[in-house]
This record gives sequence, C-alpha cells and structure tokens, in this order.
Amino acid sequence: MSVFHISGMRRFVAEVLSDGLTFGAIGAVLMLALALPAFDATASGEFNKAEDYSVIFQDRYGNEVGRRGIRSDDSVELNKLPDNLIKATLATEDRRFYEHFGIDLFGTLRAVVSNMQANSVVEGGSSLTQQLAKNLFLSSERTFERKIKEAFLSLWLETHYTKDEILKLYFDRAYMGGGNFGVTAAAEYYFGKKVQDINLAESAMLAGLFKAPTKYAPHVDLAAARGRANVVLSNLVEAGYLTEGQVTAARRAPATPIDRSGDINSPNYFLDWAFERVKEIVAGREDIGFVVRTTIDPNLQSYAEEATASVIRESGEQYGVTQAAMVVTDLDGAVRAMVGGMDYGKSQYNRATASARQPGSSFKPFVYSTAFEMLGNTPNTVISDRPTCIGNWCPQNYGRSYSGQVTLLNAFTRSINTVPVTLSVATGRQPIADMAHRMGITNDFPVTRSLALGVASVSVLDMASAYAVFPAGGVKTPAFGISRISTLRGEKVYQANPDAPRERVLTDETVRNMNMMMRNVVTSGTGRRADVEGVPASGKTGTTSSYRDAWFCGFTGNYVAAVWMGNDDYRPTHRLTGGSLPATIWQKFMEYAHTNIEVLPVYGVDFEPKPYVRPENPDDDALLLAERPPSMQPQAATKLVDVADKLRAAIRRSRLAGARADAGTATRSEGI
Repeated sequence: MSVFHISGMRRFVAEVLSDGLTFGAIGAVLMLALALPAFDATASGEFNKAEDYSVIFQDRYGNEVGRRGIRSDDSVELNKLPDNLIKATLATEDRRFYEHFGIDLFGTLRAVVSNMQANSVVEGGSSLTQQLAKNLFLSSERTFERKIKEAFLSLWLETHYTKDEILKLYFDRAYMGGGNFGVTAAAEYYFGKKVQDINLAESAMLAGLFKAPTKYAPHVDLAAARGRANVVLSNLVEAGYLTEGQVTAARRAPATPIDRSGDINSPNYFLDWAFERVKEIVAGREDIGFVVRTTIDPNLQSYAEEATASVIRESGEQYGVTQAAMVVTDLDGAVRAMVGGMDYGKSQYNRATASARQPGSSFKPFVYSTAFEMLGNTPNTVISDRPTCIGNWCPQNYGRSYSGQVTLLNAFTRSINTVPVTLSVATGRQPIADMAHRMGITNDFPVTRSLALGVASVSVLDMASAYAVFPAGGVKTPAFGISRISTLRGEKVYQANPDAPRERVLTDETVRNMNMMMRNVVTSGTGRRADVEGVPASGKTGTTSSYRDAWFCGFTGNYVAAVWMGNDDYRPTHRLTGGSLPATIWQKFMEYAHTNIEVLPVYGVDFEPKPYVRPENPDDDALLLAERPPSMQPQAATKLVDVADKLRAAIRRSRLAGARADAGTATRSEGI
C-alpha cells in the first residue's frame, strides 16, 4: 500500500483533483437531473400546438370575406424578410445571437447589472434562442424551474438547428398581439402590407412588439407603440447597424396602423359554421394556417340579409317576432347564403344551424313523398278529410272545419292536417321518419303519432338540404359550404367534388308529383305570398302550435331556400304563420336572386320562365348587373365561376329534358 502513500505537494495536487472529480460527478448528476424534465418536452418531436387554426376564408369567386382563429403565416422565407426588420430585432432582442451557443452569458450578466442598478427589471437576460425555446416547448409561467428548462432547451435547439433556422422559427412563432403569430401576419394585420414591403418605421414598430405584444400593440395604444419603436431605432444606432441620420426619417414619420373599424361586412354566421367544418377536415395536420374557398355568394348573401332585415324591421313588432334565419343553396347543395340571426354583434348563436325547431306543416312533403313511394298514390287520389283520432289524440284542421272527400293535391295545397295523419297510419310513422333522414334531416327526433304534423326538431340548414332533393330530380343533396382548402403555401388539402355520384332518394314520378303540388301551394294555396313573377317558385308553409315557429321552405330551378321565424325564448308570436312573413322574406330574396339571370325550369312544373336575353358580347354581362347596388357588384373573378355555373345548368336542363321524355311529358323545345 506504500505506493498509494504520497505527501507534500503531490498530496495537495491529488486532493484537489480528487475533490474536483467528486464535485464534478455530483454536478454532472445534478445537471442530468435538471436536464431530463427539459428534454422530455422534446421527446414527442412536436412543438407546442397552436391554440387554434388560422383560416382565411374566400367567397366562391376567390375574394377574401373574413378570417377565423389566430392569424399566422410562415410562408415567407428568411431571406425575403426586410433587412431592417432583421437588424431591428437582433439589435433589440439579441445582439450577440450569431456568436453565443444558445445562452448569452455576457448578455445575461449585463442585464443583471442593469436591473440591479435600476432596482427593477429594465432589461431581459434571455437570448433569442431562449425565447424561442419558451414559445416552442414551454408555458409562460414565471418560475425558476421554467428558466432552467428554457436554458437546456436552448442548447438543444442550437445543436439541432442552424442559426438562420432558429431566427426563422422565431419570426414565425412569436406572438405579436391582436391574435397574430409571426411578423408576416402582423405586418398584414397592422399595416395592410406584405411583410416584404414594410419600411423602417414599420419594422421598428414590429420589432418592438416582441417584448410585450399586448402592451405595445398599435391598435391598443398607438402612443406606447411609437415610443417603443423609437427605442428600437436607438438600438439600431447603438448596435452599429444604422446611423442616426438613417433613422431620422423614421423618427419623424412614425408608423401608422390601418383602421380596422371599417372591415368588410363578413357573413359571420356562415363563417362560424364553416370554421367548424374546416377544423374537422384538417384535424391531425401539423399546419395551422389555411386558405379556404367557400361556396358563399356575396350578392346572394346581401339579398338574404336585406330581405330578412327589411321584413323584421317593417312587420316584426306587429307579429311579435324578433328573429329570423335563412339558408340558400343551389341545386348541388352549395350554400350560397346564410342568415343566422338579426344581429351578429349582439348574439353569435347561429339559428340556421344550431337551433332545432319544429317545422309544422313544412314537414308534410316527407309524409306525402312516403305515401307516393309506398302506396302508389297520386295527387288525384281521393281521401277523406274528417275527424281522425289516434288513441286519445285528435288533430284538428286550421279553422276547425272539414271538407269531406278531397284529392291529395287539394289537401296539400290547403295544408289540411287530418289527411297526412291518415296517410301516416297507412304507411307507418317510422318510414316517414326514415324518409326525412334520407332526404337530409340529420337531427334525431322521437317517432310519435304527431310526427305527420311536424312535431320534430329540425334545423334550417337541414330543411334546405331536404327540400333540395325535389328540384335536384330526387337525388340526395346535402348542403356544403367548403369547396377547397389549401395551406398558406398553396398545397391542396381538400377539394369538393360537386359532380360526385349522389344517392337517389325519390323516383322521378314522386318528384314530378311533389314539385307540381308545391307549385300549387304557391299559386293557389297557403304560400301565395311567395309567388315570384316569371319564376317557377314552389314550396310549403309551416306553422307550429301556439304560433311559436313559422316556416317557408321552397325552391326554383336555380335555388333552394328555407326560412324560419320565431323568438329565441319560444315565446308565441302574434298569430304569425308560414304563409305571411316567412313567405314574404322568401319571395323578396328570390325576386332579387332571379334578376337578370337565366331562370331554369323545375321538373314536373308546367311553367314557362320569364325570357332571358343573353348578351351578344360576354363583356356585356356587367351591363345586366347595372341595377344592382355597388356593394352587390361581383368581382372580375366571377366570370370563370359563372361559366362553370352555366355548364352545370346546361347539364341539368338536359337531364330534365331526358326525364320528361321518359315520362312522356310534352315540353317546348325552348323550355328545355
């Protein structure tokens, strides 16, 4: 053992080395213990998920109509960002970014000294990499444990990414106030510009947001934002990036954000509904920013809003009704307009999609369709209108009178109640419920003895979808509001196919009979207020017990629309019926919508649409729209969409012609 015995200076050196190794081992274990929780955050290989998606919505023509979720855009490469913005950020947030290894020891020490001298926190000690680590992996809680994790994650980032990649992530992921993430989205939101086009003053204002985006957001406190931007300009001079002379102009002419109080009047109820559909479609993708082409038509949306607002304004108080909802689709199911209530600013509750109300007699087309399919009845089939009871339930007609022997056409036109109840006994109530679901009603409802009179829960959207089966020739026509989804880089995520095969729900004969009967409702029955001159308007009214709900649902050869009116608290109206105000709204809209367009025929309806004069020169299309107010004028992009619509209309006319020929129906060649 004598070989291990040392003394003198050799012993002193050995003791120092031994203690150093011991404490080094302890330190290494401690560092590992501290690092493990930090690196657990990287184990999944994913960054923090954004709290929401960033979606830009376009109308059917490609014009932006609104946004939902956060605003985020990472499509601009680092070398395309303005040099002044990069310099302003580095001068203010991390001047030694390209020199340190993730943790700026000198910068941290300088910040500690400055804060001690000022007796407050006047300078942050976190490097740009540390700030990014927090944004990517950690929460914003102010704890010592988070700072330790932040330091280790900074080292991890520096070993896995280049400096330029880290800087790009920082510019894309930093919160910039106002729901904006990243400098690209912030530049567009605050200044209405592409980030590549911002000037020095605007770059300084954006760079000033990194420290406290809520405090320095220009739309919150413009004076504070400009004061902070001035500090950034001083930092540019101190860091040696620019001279005082170069920043003088930016000091004298500070950045001015755009006024967003006058934003476009978005179809907000529709966008809320479409946003939920988008989130379902893109679920599971890593992207958070998308551009969505919708089916909404800004002209038809304006018509729908004007029709509902004007009727409520003129007659709502008289009838004791405060709310209305409307959905308009084309014959392929594309939603062209949606009104979910009278004031989105006061109530965001969408009565067109979320509210489930009883449809009353507007449910009867499902009853009659089932009878035509199962029993072989025709509109001329005679049935007895007399008191009818199922157990102790005895429904009565409006007016409490009975007509004896009537045809199904007469009973449907006058909305007699006893006849559909009698039909439901013959067919069974479950087949009627099944028919409603096959045609487009998605809500579940109990199958009761009063189902034939519309004692069920339906949405306005579903009623529009279900009624679209009739003008579409008997095929299922579910409503949809999204035609295409792409990422901000242009990568296609989703594409609707309106020409995809659709399920046949009704036979041609049933469709022809129902369309003729619903046309008769408008010309001779309870829906006469819905008649539109020169247009084959067809539909059915609906009114529930105690006048709580009133409906008119119908179609032309071009559009389908369902209108509901009532009160949110289910308070009864003042004897409001579906044939009064709802039919009036429907008529006003359809009259607007069929102005200066080709009015298409409806299968089974003997009607010659009003003449349509095609312009000799396609450019003359604009002249035909001269009567429309400026807010309703379509954009130039409408021409391509209009061509597609005309092609589909031609195909639809040819299908109708074939169906009529098969049925032996004589049709004028110009009507085809």
